[in-house]
Amino acid sequence: MEKDNPRISVRRQCELLSVARSSVSYKPVPESAEDVRAKRALDELHMTDPCLGSRRLATLLAREYGIAFKRNRVQRLCREMGIEAIYCRPRTSVPDAGHRKYPYLLRNMRVDCPNQAWCADITYVRMPVGHAYLCAVMDWHSRKVLGWALSNTMDTGLCLRAFEQARSSTGKLPDIFNTDQGCQFTSEAWTGRLTELGIRISMDGRGRWMDNVFIERLWRSVKYEEIYLHEHATIPAVEAGLSRWFNRYNTWRPHQALGNRTPHEVYREAGSPAPWDPGQLRHDAA
Repeated sequence: MEKDNPRISVRRQCELLSVARSSVSYKPVPESAEDVRAKRALDELHMTDPCLGSRRLATLLAREYGIAFKRNRVQRLCREMGIEAIYCRPRTSVPDAGHRKYPYLLRNMRVDCPNQAWCADITYVRMPVGHAYLCAVMDWHSRKVLGWALSNTMDTGLCLRAFEQARSSTGKLPDIFNTDQGCQFTSEAWTGRLTELGIRISMDGRGRWMDNVFIERLWRSVKYEEIYLHEHATIPAVEAGLSRWFNRYNTWRPHQALGNRTPHEVYREAGSPAPWDPGQLRHDAA
């Protein structure tokens, strides 16, 4: 758009580009400090009890944080953050072919070696001003974080970057890849990429967070031990903090469920090669 073009008026340029005339002078309104504060509180409440719906969240916001928001405003903020209460609900619609839902393949399955099953999920990352989204890919057997990506948008590209990082860092592919039924993971771009590589796709049951319990537990740890504790002001600062935390999580911190070994030790001892230095786990950002 050239506002000072001597031959073509702004109105005519808008017609040629099929753009509304009013959008030329539009200036985006920054997110209010009130909404930012409410999102921080909603994130804490959701991590404390993921079963809370919008009514209870609105009540707790007013009672514990002094934020008197109506329920519809709380619902809007939750949609923007990508958080949803966990509860069983009837299936009221059938997705189209482009958003096929896959069955859960890990129920009663014994996962006893690395790369037998990977899982991924997205979580909201709060900052003093604005927010970001974090996607991580984890090996189900060893609990090792194989790749992750950070972005200020929650789209399929974020998930694909985390997956490609895990693939390039390990040189391996899983037999099964499990996710929830979020639109990023049911998109044709995601399912098509996994199918192209010969990976079997598994998805949690609707509202069943326990189907992906290991990565849900990871989110609790990374938020309380890194994100809430330091509250980095910029995305590069968040990336640097997460890089240190994931390296410590993978290579230094023992897990009781793993016999007090680290995820990296279990991943390596189970016969999977480690062709890269875990301390150099790279990250992507949009």
